[in-house]
Amino acid sequence: MDSAVEEIEFLARSAHRVGVLEALTTEPHDRGDLRQVTGASSPTMGRIIADFEERNWIHRAGRTYELTSLGAFVAEQFLTLRDAMETEHKLRDVWQWLPREMPGFSVELFADAVVSRPGPGYPYEPVARLTHLIENTERMWGFDTIVQKSINNEAVCDAVLGGMELEYVFSPTSLEGTYAWNPDRVRAVATSENCAVFVHDNLPDGDRCGLGIVDDRVGICCHDLDTGALVAIIDTDAPAARKWAISVYEQVRNEAKPVTPAQFEGPLEEAPF
Repeated sequence: MDSAVEEIEFLARSAHRVGVLEALTTEPHDRGDLRQVTGASSPTMGRIIADFEERNWIHRAGRTYELTSLGAFVAEQFLTLRDAMETEHKLRDVWQWLPREMPGFSVELFADAVVSRPGPGYPYEPVARLTHLIENTERMWGFDTIVQKSINNEAVCDAVLGGMELEYVFSPTSLEGTYAWNPDRVRAVATSENCAVFVHDNLPDGDRCGLGIVDDRVGICCHDLDTGALVAIIDTDAPAARKWAISVYEQVRNEAKPVTPAQFEGPLEEAPF
């Protein structure tokens, strides 16, 4: 075990070594190519090549170097671990909000995700990212238990009245809160032909996140457990993530009750949600 860890450290502590290994996974390279790709000096490259040849990870074929079968195995396993740790680092600070109760969820689905969180210079980044996703899609579907900020509610309303298709599942509380935000505005949207509203009494992971699907991306809206405030948006265009999100959404929608346009016609205090 110690020797295995030492070999991992041998690679991990040198970006040049990793760069050579990664470059050779695509095609053979000569020494000059490898120096250019990695930025290593000539002496450093000489040492890397000697070390890799000693381990039987590479061999020389004419002017170029290529991976042996053993080297290809090492490269695949090490680069997979590196990519996994990059994903872990990206999602570490938002782990508590991820949809652990939604069936089929896995971290791998969001390996390439964009994570938008408040920063010291721009605390509204999640709100801005959500608005961007809403304003740049022709269709939106999803579910959530939280009443979004007014700027996002307004973006949704503008988009639907402008022709965007909306199909959304609310919790009873979030639907009441959204309606109370602006009854006339919500009524105009909810009675549009391109809008379908549903209500569900027990949305999965409802205390910490919601799920949204737009034309080419899937997003998780992460909420503070105590205040319900939007604290992060995690979105990706990975096909596997989209397939997973559609499956989860369809299951939730099939369990939900449709809200008819007529239910939005009464006074606010009598809205039967």
